[in-house]
Amino acid sequence: MSESETYDVIVLGSGAAGLTAAFAAAHEGARVAVLEKNDRVGGTTAWSGGHVWIPNNPYMADIGASDSVEDAMTYLMSLGRGILDERLARAFVDAGPKMVRALADDGGVEFFAVPGLPDYHPSNPGGKPDGGRTLGQELFPFPTLGEWQDKVEVTPYYSPYLRMDETAIGCAVPKAPTDEEKAHREAEDLRGMGGGLVGHLLNACLRVGVTIEVSAAAHDLIIEDGRATGVVVETAAGRRTFQATRAVILATGGFEWNEEYRTAFLRGHVTKPASIPTNTGDGLRMAMRAGAALQNMREAWWIPITELPEGINSMNLEMINGDRTRPRSIMVNRTGRRFTNEAVSYNSVVGAFHQEDVTAFRYANLPAWLIFDHTYLTTYGSTGRPYTGTTPPWLVEAPTLRDLALALGIPGDELERTVDQWNANVAAGKDPHFGRGESAHDRWWGDPYKKGSIEGTLGPITDGPFYAMELTAGVIGTKGGPKVDEYARVIDLDGEVIGGLYAAGNVSSPTGASYGGPGGTLGPGMTFAWIAGRHAVGADR
Repeated sequence: MSESETYDVIVLGSGAAGLTAAFAAAHEGARVAVLEKNDRVGGTTAWSGGHVWIPNNPYMADIGASDSVEDAMTYLMSLGRGILDERLARAFVDAGPKMVRALADDGGVEFFAVPGLPDYHPSNPGGKPDGGRTLGQELFPFPTLGEWQDKVEVTPYYSPYLRMDETAIGCAVPKAPTDEEKAHREAEDLRGMGGGLVGHLLNACLRVGVTIEVSAAAHDLIIEDGRATGVVVETAAGRRTFQATRAVILATGGFEWNEEYRTAFLRGHVTKPASIPTNTGDGLRMAMRAGAALQNMREAWWIPITELPEGINSMNLEMINGDRTRPRSIMVNRTGRRFTNEAVSYNSVVGAFHQEDVTAFRYANLPAWLIFDHTYLTTYGSTGRPYTGTTPPWLVEAPTLRDLALALGIPGDELERTVDQWNANVAAGKDPHFGRGESAHDRWWGDPYKKGSIEGTLGPITDGPFYAMELTAGVIGTKGGPKVDEYARVIDLDGEVIGGLYAAGNVSSPTGASYGGPGGTLGPGMTFAWIAGRHAVGADR
């Protein structure tokens, strides 16, 4: 075996978790290799909005926000549903602020607290309705990456030249950059969103000498005397073996593209994943072979989706976030009735989709439809695309609500009653059935020009023609995987540490059922990756 294939630490996966772990270990002097299955780096992170949720972070003071360990722990545990390990929650809360400070000071990542962006459940104890826990990053100049400039995965969902705080998913927003600024960013290849975060982290890794290989799919862990000492990798040239003198860190993403695993583990139906298709559970499979215990297997990062005709984007679907929160729209089920607060977080909405109709023995709210009127369509467009004068092919259009119900196969009289009741509630300025618009989260979304007001999400449905868009359950990643301790070490079936084996990111998210706020996937993943990278080389022992 060649010397070039022996490293102190091997990291499997090149999303935010993998790159953070690699940087943390290499910054302490370790020789580190990142092996990526895809032919480009970035994984799930590169398809994301790039927000990072870190309670009590050092940037909150810049926008006049405050936090504490106690508030953060109270909030997380209020979302835990009895399956969140308090030791892991505390490890995240304690280490998260240190992680972002280290990435800024030592890795050059330019974070900022997003003003006003609330937690997903700001009314829960310890929640922050005025925001501060969610971090964005400044645009990253991709020419800095040299030969790696064009080797970062690009999302099919967003413009890579925006920051997440500059977009309302297709709506015009007050903070949107001018056409001149957009042209400048494209010309200079200045990227934001998740791709920009990957650029920052990749640059930090390259600066400290991390070796990165793409098209290198991990196949098997090498376990010797109960310890992970390397990995066997599939490449175009055949199998190669990489030895790790200190640790192997799993950061391979979730298992949502593995139908067998989805069926075996997840709590409810998934029509189609919305994530990068390389997430097929490779890390989970290798960990199980090594004897790992499992945690949080039923949990995922859920999201409503609508399926699109072929050719609209490469995924033939769209994630439905902003659309369902805007005025002049509601969601209904096959009975023609509303069934939840449409403006809650995307992860929470799918919980309503999975509600059981115990009499019919089927999901009560699948399928579901987003119902809206013509003023909505001309004002906000659909699926992040502006209205062009032609009804998009993914919408059902009808001149009246009764005709729309007939086209959908739902009771017309019930849909009319539902809309009449909605309009009466809007006129009264309150949703007594599901509390839409009462939360700071609801009022942040909706109409981007009416942030902070209930009118930003409540609006009548009156102007025909009327439209419906079918919604169903998707995921942007799974949470479950090998059980880990507070140092991100993988635990076996007997409760003992598997030496030299760590896991972080969606391959093993420690947050249970909770999803704290925007960036609640990346924040914990990066934090435990930072813990893993440092612990693997003895920096935090």
